[in-house]
Amino acid sequence: MNRSLFFHIHSALIEYDLYFVEKRNVAGRLGLSSLQKMTVALRMLAYGVSVDHVDEYVRIGESTTLESLTKFVKSMIAIFSDEYLCSPNENDIARLLAIGNSRGFSGMLGSIDCMHWK
Repeated sequence: MNRSLFFHIHSALIEYDLYFVEKRNVAGRLGLSSLQKMTVALRMLAYGVSVDHVDEYVRIGESTTLESLTKFVKSMIAIFSDEYLCSPNENDIARLLAIGNSRGFSGMLGSIDCMHWK
């Protein structure tokens, strides 16, 4: 992911959900940064790694990692679903079928795991 896209997602995320804004705890120490919370979610989604693996890399506990992942996914859907998660129109379907046909998968829309458009 390029830097500008990462920071575009980051700024949209902290505007949408205050969970991702860095706060001070009762003792006055800074908590986890929004970059740490976003990084663990992206690493788990992109690489399919376990919570333990992310903990070793970013030094965040299991419960915080899972909470960050859940809030990240819900926020991304809420923020970007209208623009990026829409159902394909007729032109999109024709283009996707042509691409699949050129690759030897005639009549297949998307991957096998993603063929259930509404």
